Amino acid sequence: MANAQQRNQAMVDKLLGIGLTAERVEAVDGRALKFPIPEFSELSYKLMHGRRTCPPEIGCYLSHVECARRLLQSEAEFALILEDDVVFKQGFMESVEAAIDHRNDWDILRLSTVSHGKKHAFRKLTAERSLSIALTREKGSGAYIVNRKAAKWIAEKLVPMRLAYDIAYDLEYLAGLKSAFIYPLCASQDADNTSSIQSVARAYKLPRWRYFTVLPFRAYLEVTRFLFRGARLVLGYAGNMRKPRALPTAKRKSDSSSVSLPTHPASYDPAPVHAVVSPGVNPIR
Repeated sequence: MANAQQRNQAMVDKLLGIGLTAERVEAVDGRALKFPIPEFSELSYKLMHGRRTCPPEIGCYLSHVECARRLLQSEAEFALILEDDVVFKQGFMESVEAAIDHRNDWDILRLSTVSHGKKHAFRKLTAERSLSIALTREKGSGAYIVNRKAAKWIAEKLVPMRLAYDIAYDLEYLAGLKSAFIYPLCASQDADNTSSIQSVARAYKLPRWRYFTVLPFRAYLEVTRFLFRGARLVLGYAGNMRKPRALPTAKRKSDSSSVSLPTHPASYDPAPVHAVVSPGVNPIR
């Protein structure tokens, strides 16, 4: 949010350090919303997520939806969406550029997670990293890339809100979309910053009766996730593990809102990327 100037400046410095500039998206202040609102389904949130209306979580969700809308309003093919506590690891840009080269393998490219589930590699990107598929739930939305197809799904089909954002966008397989991780991860969320949402979310949990609706729904998600993503992994694993390809380099050009990545092979043109900094969960109070 606007009062998180120190965090914002730190993020600007980190982006400049890897040669990127970005558009900053002002956070939706969940506590300032007057409920009910059409963008939030209170009943579904209770039955599927097991919580009472949690304004900070709603603000975070709608902030990410706005980032997806910004991509659709631009001419870019992809958006790199970042929460402002993200830390970039060595080789971040090289890994992202290689993943863009294999754009047909994903609609949502996840660059960070706060979970520790196994990631199953199916295509080599660089000497150190591969495109990988997670067969279990992965929390966190600190750093990820979406194409226009995924952005349209987020902006249109994930509203009204029924779940926390990092649960909702992890269900891309139910919409016929593809997600993948760059693994080992090329970004992480600052472990020294405790999410204000996570610190208060427990207070919004409903009594134990919530398990009668939440647990069957979660079981359904886990089974379908394993089946859909497992099928992708089986179909693609054997033939896709390759030695990393050397990418031709080109001068990176950037302005306040977009980044042109290095030139890709002649089979297609370079893909413009809209770099967007979402205010994330920590600034929302």
